[in-house]
Amino acid sequence: MASSSLSLPNPQPLSLPSHSHHHHPLRKPHALAFSKNSIFNPLAISLSKTHLKMSSKAVPLTVKSSLIDPDGGTIVDLVVPEAEKAAKRAEAAAMPAVRMTRVDLEWIHVVSEGWASPLKGFMREEEYLQCLHFNCLRMGDGSFVNMSLPIVLAIGDEEKERIGGDGGDVALVGPDGDFVAILRRVQIYKHNKEERIARTWGTTAPGLPYVEAAITPAGNWLIGGDLEVLEPIKYNDGLDNYRLSPRELRKEFDRRQADAVFAFQLRNPVHNGHALLMNDTRRRLLDMGYKNPILLLHPLGGFTKEDDVPLDVRMEQHSKVLEDGVLDPKTTIVAIFPSPMHYAGPTEVQWHAKARVNAGANFYIVGRDPAGMSHPTEKRDLYDPDHGKKVLGMAPGLEKLNILPFRVAAYDTVAKKMAFFDPSRAKDFLFISGTKMRTYARTGESPPDGFMCPGGWEVLVNYYKSLQTEEANQQPATV
Repeated sequence: MASSSLSLPNPQPLSLPSHSHHHHPLRKPHALAFSKNSIFNPLAISLSKTHLKMSSKAVPLTVKSSLIDPDGGTIVDLVVPEAEKAAKRAEAAAMPAVRMTRVDLEWIHVVSEGWASPLKGFMREEEYLQCLHFNCLRMGDGSFVNMSLPIVLAIGDEEKERIGGDGGDVALVGPDGDFVAILRRVQIYKHNKEERIARTWGTTAPGLPYVEAAITPAGNWLIGGDLEVLEPIKYNDGLDNYRLSPRELRKEFDRRQADAVFAFQLRNPVHNGHALLMNDTRRRLLDMGYKNPILLLHPLGGFTKEDDVPLDVRMEQHSKVLEDGVLDPKTTIVAIFPSPMHYAGPTEVQWHAKARVNAGANFYIVGRDPAGMSHPTEKRDLYDPDHGKKVLGMAPGLEKLNILPFRVAAYDTVAKKMAFFDPSRAKDFLFISGTKMRTYARTGESPPDGFMCPGGWEVLVNYYKSLQTEEANQQPATV
């Protein structure tokens, strides 16, 4: 099995290819004026310094970000060394080629940086079946690592015919026509979409966003193999300095002398309820005896459904949250998690947790209905809101990760702030969902005072105003 042993090239410095700017194929660019300076990431500077200057009498750091070992023991790095790139590119030009979608490219990004360690490429059939049926992969030594979402590449009949049989090599071409990677020693096997969808989501109901975007239109075959990535994946959207790899994050945890790292996954703007949960988690860790717990605020940056707030708007909003002091910049690292979003509930939350293990987080915050969504055809949640945290506490391969369930936060109409829900006075609490929050911003209605910091709320209001202006300009003239 491809993932049972690891032999890694030396990590290479990141470069910024000019040819890799990509647009989201499912969402029109919005008209929000985006200021790179307003969300400048200071980590881009700190990460360029190999060590902090220390006096000759300074004691070497004993705290290491190896607070938790990556799955497989080593972080996978699949970007080819600089000296080999020209030869690999020439080799790719002579191979059968497969054109990838934007989502495929996001998965290459994920795998190439080691988020899915020990996976070294798109899954071959044996890995795919283990993932689909057991939510984990068996290592060569008999141990298991968690792997709950299939990371696969689909091809059509024509591409399968052109590639021929198993065992050869294939060039992977990006949406813009540039060579992105080579897939070595390929294996082609049937893409049973119904089985994949049913086992990943627990339903085949129509209207699942990732299914409609990435599976239904995909080919009837899957091609697996080992990846050699020709250049680090960049998007040239003003946010690449936030896309820190697992290696870079571990280095930053070391620099800050973290003795605990707790990760918070989100795909929505940060309101004061989120901040309450994150700050309370840090307090709990201090109470447990940790001296310097560091928060990894880690918004998802890959595919999201069309009515979600776009990544650039969310990142600007997160920046305002730190500027307004709702979260402490000294104990918070904001970075982008490049994975696509499935909205697959308890199955997907395992992937979100496993990837943060590889990035060095040894605590993971989980709340109500993680990675969930409303049922696409019925008026109910698709998943039981408590099952995500229950599954994480039992998931094979995640035993080394500390799961931190949190209490439900809601708006306390008496205290006029976000607070932990008190069942004894339930009538005093107002629950403001992500959908309700977006409705407030879209209609121009202000949320209750204390729901979100003013700077962050202004970012959202401006975004929805820009959408309304854009929609108005696109209306056909009345004859």
